[in-house]
Amino acid sequence: MDVHTKERQLEQELTGRIEEQVPGTEVLAVELLGPERFCVYIDHPEGVDHALCERVTRELEDYRRKYAVDVSSPGLERPLRKPKHFGNVLGRKVAVRTSAEIAGRRRFRGQVLAADEQAVSVGAAGGDPILIPYEQIVRGNLIDEG
Repeated sequence: MDVHTKERQLEQELTGRIEEQVPGTEVLAVELLGPERFCVYIDHPEGVDHALCERVTRELEDYRRKYAVDVSSPGLERPLRKPKHFGNVLGRKVAVRTSAEIAGRRRFRGQVLAADEQAVSVGAAGGDPILIPYEQIVRGNLIDEG
């Protein structure tokens, strides 16, 4: 199983559990950091603090037998994976990596021009907008323009 598929599988397994057991918490992404380590990026309307990360970590106790588990706030370069995530950052710069080539590339940087339920349109510098289907996105992150 490739890394991208394993991340999606873990995300599906963890999302329902975390969002049910820790109300208000949203799982933004799960990223494998190595064969035996992953990070769960979470968000909450009241913010993410150490206590919330600790609570989510306790909910994943059975995964800690096989993996080292990190739980993190989204940070300034928050992960973007779902239609809602991209819809919330319209007009902002993002970095996206895909599992397959689109227009001869797998890495894109540019402004989010549009986001519907199937794909995000990214205006890459010096070129035409690129339509990227969500199922092709391996990594997507907001670019901190601080």
